[in-house]
Amino acid sequence: MVGQAPGQKVQNIGIPFNDKIGDILRYWLGVSKEQFYDECIFAIIPMGFYFPGKGKSGDVTLRKCAPQWHSLILKRLKSIYLIILIEQFAQHDYLGKKEKENLKETVYSYKEYLPRYFPLVYSSPLNFRWQAKNSWFSVEVIPKLQNKNYNRWMN
Repeated sequence: MVGQAPGQKVQNIGIPFNDKIGDILRYWLGVSKEQFYDECIFAIIPMGFYFPGKGKSGDVTLRKCAPQWHSLILKRLKSIYLIILIEQFAQHDYLGKKEKENLKETVYSYKEYLPRYFPLVYSSPLNFRWQAKNSWFSVEVIPKLQNKNYNRWMN
C-alpha cells in the first residue's frame, strides 16, 4: 500500500493505520488487524516518511520522499501482487499520465489500472460525504477490493 505521510498520532506511536482510518481501510480490504500488519502479506509505504507538521488550515504540504526511496524499497520486496494507491499523492506519482482529471474519476476507473494498481480514496471517517455522493464506491469498488486474493499469503 502506498499512501500519505503519517499523521502526528502515527508519528508518535510508530504504527501506521492504527486508528479509525486503519479500521476503515482494513474493512475495505476485508482483512483482520493481524493480517494487515503481517509483513508477508502487506507492505505499507508512505509518500512522506514523517509528519510534515501543522499549518494554518491543516497539515503542512507533504514533502514527498517517494522519488528518492520508493524504487529502492520496491526492488527489495520479493513479490508484489497489487499496489494499492491511497489518495492523490500516490496516484499522481504512480499513475502519471494515466491518472484521470480528479480523484473521483481515477477511483471510478480502477479497472483500467488492474492488475498492477488499485486506486482508492483516503479511508478517513471524514470522507463520509464523498462516499455518500459516490455510492458506486461501496457497491462496486469495495467488493472488488475485498475479492482480491490476499489469502494466498494468509494462513
